[in-house]
Amino acid sequence: MSHKPRYFITGGAGFIGSHLVDRLADTSEVTVYDNLSSGRVDFIRRHLDAGRVRLIQADLLEPDRLQAAMKGNDAVFHLAANSEARTGLENTRFDLEQGTVATGNVLEAMRRNGIKKIVYASSSTVYGETPVKPTAEDYGPLQPISLYGASKLAGEGLISAFCHSFDMQGWIFRFANVIGARSTHGVVFDFINKLEKNHGELEILGDGTQEKPYLHVADCVAGFLYGFQHAGDRLNLFNLGVASSTRVSTIARILTEEMGLREVAFKFTGGKRGWPGDVPQVRYDTSKMEKLGWQPEYTSDEAVRRGIKDILGKPG
Repeated sequence: MSHKPRYFITGGAGFIGSHLVDRLADTSEVTVYDNLSSGRVDFIRRHLDAGRVRLIQADLLEPDRLQAAMKGNDAVFHLAANSEARTGLENTRFDLEQGTVATGNVLEAMRRNGIKKIVYASSSTVYGETPVKPTAEDYGPLQPISLYGASKLAGEGLISAFCHSFDMQGWIFRFANVIGARSTHGVVFDFINKLEKNHGELEILGDGTQEKPYLHVADCVAGFLYGFQHAGDRLNLFNLGVASSTRVSTIARILTEEMGLREVAFKFTGGKRGWPGDVPQVRYDTSKMEKLGWQPEYTSDEAVRRGIKDILGKPG
């Protein structure tokens, strides 16, 4: 009799990771490895209480502990990383350690344990500011403009090297901006915090014309798993997002509507980008995932509204 697949999820108590755990816990043996810097035990508590999931609270910068914890798994879903791209402006080593070095440690622990499959959460930030929009997976050269983007790109490079050097298999997904319940950072989270302090005014970084694709977390996890199950090359690389996009000013409007706030003055700080390292205009070519047979349920605007409702605890 074949055993249930055994999956090791780094960052499994975090925003996206906990939604992945929700999808896998009933049919698989799941080990969550998380330092709980941004993840929360409450996000996976029902699975822990039911004995379906094991949680190891530890850091990916503890290689010996990581190697011991990973033993016996069939595949690794590597989602742990610095979740706030702006952190690199204050601490230039943070993304290097929590992104690049941590990913190297994950791959070395896999090699030592004979685990051959890694599924990696990368980001649209690896592209930097591209003249070609919508941007496809084969665009290059990749020149990220944030330390977060650089660490994600370095992680991709390490995965490629390990896959080709040690007969491993990798799935790399460059996420669009993901939104939904349990979000602990990002533009909607920031806007809600600002509006709770002042119902009458909302400060918006930049000029409000920044526009990016937004992906609902349910679509993100569904696409992540679909790609893993249906793509079989040594290295599988996909944009995971939507073909549509949403302006920051539109997000502000939808949020104030859903919060029931009227007469909110939008105060723009000015400039084309919200902060140094922010890519103000992102458009995604999602045709590769579509050819594989997967499409998201929500458009970008729909994902924003659905995600805001989720974060506010409002029914659909």
